[in-house]
Amino acid sequence: MTQTNERTFLLIKPDAVQRGFIGKVISRIEEKGLKIVALKMVQVTPEQAARQYACHKGRPFYDSLVQFICSSPSVAMVIEGRNAIALCRKLMGATDPTESLPGTIRGDFSLDVKHNLIHGSDSAESFAQEFTVYFSNEEILNYHLDLERWIYYS
Repeated sequence: MTQTNERTFLLIKPDAVQRGFIGKVISRIEEKGLKIVALKMVQVTPEQAARQYACHKGRPFYDSLVQFICSSPSVAMVIEGRNAIALCRKLMGATDPTESLPGTIRGDFSLDVKHNLIHGSDSAESFAQEFTVYFSNEEILNYHLDLERWIYYS
């Protein structure tokens, strides 16, 4: 990882998995020029959900969020690239799909806040906490894509 690159955590949620959108989501990430450095299909446990969504504990929607995220498999990923956090947030669209622009994952495929297809870290601090729920440091790969010289000015 170069000094200007950063990493972010993404979770393709159960609704996206059930609707067959794993490939669509991954394609958008790769087409943007971002690199997947870790990926696995997971059945989120209540303990993992509690760690991931600790910031929402005590809110009215917390229990239903945990129940939903544990209801079916998800796909956990670590993404790397320049401005990866901001770029992935733009690709995802607003949390509320009614506020998401067309061309975003949520704007194109989601209808309500609970079933909004994807979760992404909103900061470097969130990434540092969230990725450890699903990955060890050893599972994050370091490799070079030849296309990087074509998408980054150096």
